[in-house]
Amino acid sequence: MNKNVYSVSQVNTYIERMFADDFMLGNLSLSGEVSNCKYNHTGHIYFTLKDEKSAISCVMFAGKRPKGLKFQMKDGDKVVVTGYVGIYAVAGKYQVYASEIELAGVGDLYQRFEALKQELEERGMFDPMYKKPLPTHAMKIGIITASTGAAVHDIIRVSKTRNPFVQLILYPAQVQGEAAAPSIISGINCLDAMGLDVIIVGRGGGSIEDLWAFNEEAVAKAIFNCETPIISAVGHETDFTIADFVADKRAATPSQAAELANFVYDDFYRTIERYSDKLNRGLDYKINNLTTQLENYKLRLNALRPENKIKSNEEKLKMLYQRIDSLMHSKLERYENRLIAISGRLDGLSPAKKLSTGFGYVTDASGKRVDSVQQLSVGDDIVLRIKDGVINSQVTGLTSN
Repeated sequence: MNKNVYSVSQVNTYIERMFADDFMLGNLSLSGEVSNCKYNHTGHIYFTLKDEKSAISCVMFAGKRPKGLKFQMKDGDKVVVTGYVGIYAVAGKYQVYASEIELAGVGDLYQRFEALKQELEERGMFDPMYKKPLPTHAMKIGIITASTGAAVHDIIRVSKTRNPFVQLILYPAQVQGEAAAPSIISGINCLDAMGLDVIIVGRGGGSIEDLWAFNEEAVAKAIFNCETPIISAVGHETDFTIADFVADKRAATPSQAAELANFVYDDFYRTIERYSDKLNRGLDYKINNLTTQLENYKLRLNALRPENKIKSNEEKLKMLYQRIDSLMHSKLERYENRLIAISGRLDGLSPAKKLSTGFGYVTDASGKRVDSVQQLSVGDDIVLRIKDGVINSQVTGLTSN
């Protein structure tokens, strides 16, 4: 039996024409709640429009935004989207191509989020005074997230890159659905009792519904009451949950949470080496200084020993003796020279010396020297002393000059 076989492109093209020919699908307005809203770097906006029972993908191209969108659209907004339904043939996916988006109201989940946020803030659960500081050198890190998925792999990869010796303890929790909140709370209580340095609680990105477990009041209370510092790492950089506000630290992504929790071991090791070198140099300087002081004390103590004191005094006494001996010899020598000089002078004045040169001298009979004729009279006895003897004579006459 013959059957018609069509290519995928032919079928998608046929469906695209059907959509284009349908009057209602070509120009319609539909209301719903915005979810999974993403602003592309090209200017296009991709989002999901949903109600209680169903959802449909939507896109607004950058060229339509200046006139078609007058506010900053975000998850949770209730909007009315005007446009047409078409097919993206490359992927075989149909979606709404929006030409105008109007704000209709805030979605129910977003209202609940804002109400709980305000209530917990009024209780003081977001106050910085309750934020516990993260340890600077954590070695035991708890992780509460799904056991599969990008989040846990990113945390492990970054942690081991920064510190190969860190101990990671995973509590595999459900992070989406009705059982997620009790599972996360159980993980917090379990890891908090283990005495870890820090705990990372989080998951990858998603819609507000996907992340809702981290907006539950019970989860917020478990984080607030936890004794161990907690880093919240829920979703992508633009996603915010109640857990982010109550946690001790918020990370934009799971990878950043791992960076905040872990120190870089290589940097730490180099710092320790620098401090070790500095300490060793300080100790060497101190030891050398104390050694020098000890040697000085030894010298001083050695100088104060009795035998050394006696020896030192003996040396001083010896020097004094030598000095006295030198002074005595010097003084004796001076006196000897003076004596020689005086002796020479006396020798020149000696009567015997005079007599030996042919002179003589006269005395009266009593031995008194006669220096003048006035001392004698005619008839007096006199004695004449010359070099080789004595002549006794009598004065027979006197003549004065």
